[in-house]
Amino acid sequence: MAGGPYNIPRDTRGEGRILMIFTPKAFIGTGVGALIGLVIFYPIFSMLNLKIIGWLFIALFGLIGFAVMSFKIPNSNNFELLRKTAGESIYDVIVRLIKFKMKKNKIYVYFTEDKKDE
Repeated sequence: MAGGPYNIPRDTRGEGRILMIFTPKAFIGTGVGALIGLVIFYPIFSMLNLKIIGWLFIALFGLIGFAVMSFKIPNSNNFELLRKTAGESIYDVIVRLIKFKMKKNKIYVYFTEDKKDE
């Protein structure tokens, strides 16, 4: 009775996550957002002796960074933008917009004329 190796099925969801909610991409986005809040807003509110509001801005920008990196755009027929980008990551849409603006709003369209017998 010779048997080979048997792979035991296991649940692998969440193995690439940090603290069970952060993917590496979302963790970096949260850190960048919190860093923006720390560098820009915390010193301003700290000089005004409103450090709690400064901490709230750090948390707010961290949350915005997390949302941009991990959430997807919902499908909605009410708005054309949501209809065209439904299911894509917010980060991917922002990157595509930046690339579009860097090309100075140029869209290249290939036109092929249909031949019609009249």
